Amino acid sequence: MLYLAALLVHCVPLAMGQYDICKSWVTTDDGPSWEFYACQPKAMRMKDYVTVRVDPAGITCGDPPERFCTHENPYLCSDECDASNPDLAHPPKLMFDSEDEGLATYWQSVTWRRYPEPLLANITLSWNKSIELTDDIVITFEYGRPTIMMLEKSLDNGRTWHPYQYYADDCMEAFSMPARRVRDLSTTSANRVLCTEEYSRWAGSKKEKTVRFEVRDRFAIFAGPDLKNMDNLYTRLESAKGLKDFFTVTDLRMRLLRPALGGTYVQRENLYKYFYAVSNIEVTGRCKCNLHANLCTFKEGSLQCECEHNTTGQDCGKCKKNFRSRSWRAGSYLPLPNGSPNAYCECYGHSNRCSYIDFLNVVTCVSCKHNTRGQHCQHCRLGFYRNSSAELDDENVCIECNCNQIGSMHDRCNETGYCECREGATGPKCDDCLPNYYWRQGCFPNVCDDELLLCQNGGTCYQNQRCICPVGFKGVLCQQSRCEADKKDCDRAPAARASLATVALGALALQLRGWAGL
Repeated sequence: MLYLAALLVHCVPLAMGQYDICKSWVTTDDGPSWEFYACQPKAMRMKDYVTVRVDPAGITCGDPPERFCTHENPYLCSDECDASNPDLAHPPKLMFDSEDEGLATYWQSVTWRRYPEPLLANITLSWNKSIELTDDIVITFEYGRPTIMMLEKSLDNGRTWHPYQYYADDCMEAFSMPARRVRDLSTTSANRVLCTEEYSRWAGSKKEKTVRFEVRDRFAIFAGPDLKNMDNLYTRLESAKGLKDFFTVTDLRMRLLRPALGGTYVQRENLYKYFYAVSNIEVTGRCKCNLHANLCTFKEGSLQCECEHNTTGQDCGKCKKNFRSRSWRAGSYLPLPNGSPNAYCECYGHSNRCSYIDFLNVVTCVSCKHNTRGQHCQHCRLGFYRNSSAELDDENVCIECNCNQIGSMHDRCNETGYCECREGATGPKCDDCLPNYYWRQGCFPNVCDDELLLCQNGGTCYQNQRCICPVGFKGVLCQQSRCEADKKDCDRAPAARASLATVALGALALQLRGWAGL
């Protein structure tokens, strides 16, 4: 059964593609273990999970009922909006329903009957969850696209908002910005907020209904026109500052600032033809799970990542209890092709495999490299010590002790790199001697010196290793007379010395007589 499960796990990547599987059960020389990968959920239609809000209050038509016209028939105002009649009502939910048999259903605002007061409407989409856009946002307008609007985004569930894109028939007049096209952006400006005139000018065609936020065109800057070079896109998403967050949202807001004018100035005599009507909003994306999950499910009214790598939370944005020996990190698209899970059995880059030890209920790194060891490869092997100037994920985090084999007790050192020395040895590597010791294939105590261990009876100290004794003395410090060891030598020695003295005195007397005769 275990073999079958492992086989199925190996087959999944072939069917689901890159970054779609979180782990695989593998067998190596070190035994079976989990091998972890970066992973992410598949893309899906996010409008199926959205909450929509339209404001200000009273901006939706029908309360009270009112007539409206179309630009095609501006004076045939036979259409009616009535919130109390299901057949004539246009509530916000119709922006997300399925349109049967091609019959468009849509949300509609009140008409611009209060002109010249601006006709302003906000449509806010909320997911209560971070999502990553994978395709264009497409908004379909009935009866004409707005001449001025903004798309805004939030990354904190609507607490703060940031411009995403500006739309106008005249960008300079509306927003004091030059008109630009996404396809003209470069790799260094792919996340620039711009103003476009492509979707706001009146074309006089019923087919001109959509307004886009061009996600694919921005992806194409890195992946090519057909999005075939996705590896380059993943690399840029990981390395370019702010690029990944640019495609991440928790909320979107459309600020409708001026309705379609039908290619003319506002005709005050017929204000019933100016309004907003949105029939569909398509948002395609995936749950943001920080590359720690390949499934995202709808639970208790919101999307929830099915977290792996010992992470937890709605976005897999924190560590599970008992897996907090290091701060949480998101997974990484790099290195290609499988990325790095930064799994919380964190191995600091010294191992890419982890193993679950069932009876201990722990996950541990397998085959730590770079001379590291431990559950998270966070310690140094015996014979190595921590490089204090390197981060824990540095390949050179562990330095060899290099203890002197003769002067040290063993080849291990403490956390500062100092070896345990034998008697008399000193220094970080035990390759030097303490005072009153000398080196001779190890440290040995001094025999003599010029301060405390003095050679006696006129002896001289040679390199602190031995005393050179004068005639008649011996011993380590020349402290012993030679005659003490040989009695016969001591008996002969006085007579010999007396004879020598007699000869010397006789020679001196003869010399004195010679001087006297002169």
